[in-house]
Amino acid sequence: LIPVVVTCVIGLGVIVTLAFLVSTIGLWLTVAVSGIVMLAAGAVAAGVSTAAKWALVGRIRAGEHPLWSSFVWRTEVSDTFVEMVAAVWFANFATGTPALVWWLRSLGARIGRGVWCETYWLPEADLAVIGDGATVNRGCVVQTHLFHDRIMSMDSVTFDVGATLGPHSVVLPAARIGDHGTVGPASLVMRGEFVPAGSRWSGNPIGPWRE
Repeated sequence: LIPVVVTCVIGLGVIVTLAFLVSTIGLWLTVAVSGIVMLAAGAVAAGVSTAAKWALVGRIRAGEHPLWSSFVWRTEVSDTFVEMVAAVWFANFATGTPALVWWLRSLGARIGRGVWCETYWLPEADLAVIGDGATVNRGCVVQTHLFHDRIMSMDSVTFDVGATLGPHSVVLPAARIGDHGTVGPASLVMRGEFVPAGSRWSGNPIGPWRE
């Protein structure tokens, strides 16, 4: 409920601000500065979501937690802030920009220089390691947890220097893509798999990429 209320409050704040500007500086000047208002709303949404993550769950480490534990439910609330607040006002519009990378770092992700990232789906950002020059394309999921027998199991996902994950692909916990390794679009990197440096793989689950 709280993330829904927060996103509605941000929306109301945008409407009130724009209405105030129209009444004070006129319609056309308001249109000219409306982008700044929306950027401010996005910054607030991103900041609130980051604050919620650290307040609710803090630093996330590899390990296991039972489904009925407080930790699991707190991570669900944190994810709801991301989906209902940050994604609506910020992340969906910031894909592929440095702003998204900065925000993911604020959530705990370790992201190097020159990274191209078109997704905010890093459920446990602390466990995502994205090396210099790596590419995580649109619609990808860096899935750092799995549920099995009512246990939430978490582990890191690593992209080495120059690694590429193709659009709409999923990589599961404990997987690693080596230096300049490539995973094609709509592919699934299974748990614990390693894509060797410089190699190309694709498929669901992945296999050697045959052209």
